[in-house]
Amino acid sequence: QVQLVESGGGLVQAGGSLRLSCAVSGRTFASYSMGWFRQAPGNEREAVAGIHWSGKSTYYSDSVKGRFTISRDNAKNTVYLQMNNLKPEDTAVYYCAAGRYPYWSPTYNRESDFDSWGQGTQVTVSS
Repeated sequence: QVQLVESGGGLVQAGGSLRLSCAVSGRTFASYSMGWFRQAPGNEREAVAGIHWSGKSTYYSDSVKGRFTISRDNAKNTVYLQMNNLKPEDTAVYYCAAGRYPYWSPTYNRESDFDSWGQGTQVTVSS
C-alpha cells in the first residue's frame, strides 16, 4: 500500500521561504514521477510542480516559476518543494502525488495522471 506523507508546512511572512517534504513508502519511489499540487479555500486544486522519475526534467506552473524548486532524493524516498519569495496568494493546502505508472511521464497538470496522494500540509503566507 502506497503512503505519501507531507511535512514542512506552516505560517510564514511574505517574502519568506519554506521547504515541503513528501516521504513515500510502499512503492519503488525512484521509478515514479512525482507532483506537487495545492488547493486554496474556494478554489480548485491546481498543479504547482512536477519532477520526472529520472530527475532530468521538471515542470512548474507559471505562478511559481522562478520561486519554487522541486527536487527528489531517491535514497530517502522523498520529494521536496523549496518555496522562496512566498506571497499571500501561495496560501493553500499543498499535496504531493505519485504518477500512475512506473517509468512514465505524466502530464503534470492533469490530476488523473496521479493515483496516490498525501493528506496535505497547510501553508499560510501573511502579508
